[in-house]
Amino acid sequence: MYAILDTSVLVSGLRSKQGASFQILQAIRRGEIRIAISVALVLEFEAVLLRPGLVPHYTVAEIATIVDTICLMGTHQPIFFAWRPFLADPNDDLLLELAVAASAPYIITHNINDFQGSDSMGVRAITPATALTLIRL
Repeated sequence: MYAILDTSVLVSGLRSKQGASFQILQAIRRGEIRIAISVALVLEFEAVLLRPGLVPHYTVAEIATIVDTICLMGTHQPIFFAWRPFLADPNDDLLLELAVAASAPYIITHNINDFQGSDSMGVRAITPATALTLIRL
């Protein structure tokens, strides 16, 4: 599976080893899910993960290592065309633009409703649980 990882899934997977978000991170680590990344998305990952108390079990150095590892595992995709504004939440447009530029058919997110209309761009927003079902078919 080739997909875009939403920050909400990354945070959830780091906060708890229970649940589908953690399993998604493990599937990425094992190569079962390949992810595309962009500079904007990596900067968002870093900014969100460094919010005080959001992922309390990790030090700043460990968060830097996690972000660096994501950069190494992800396929860097330059974005040459902006579709903004397209989605209701402009903060989510960077994910849709990345998915379109990378030809990634999925955005793995907890916020499915934020991506209404993405299907018209050939991108389907799916939950972590749905992603796990698809890779196990």
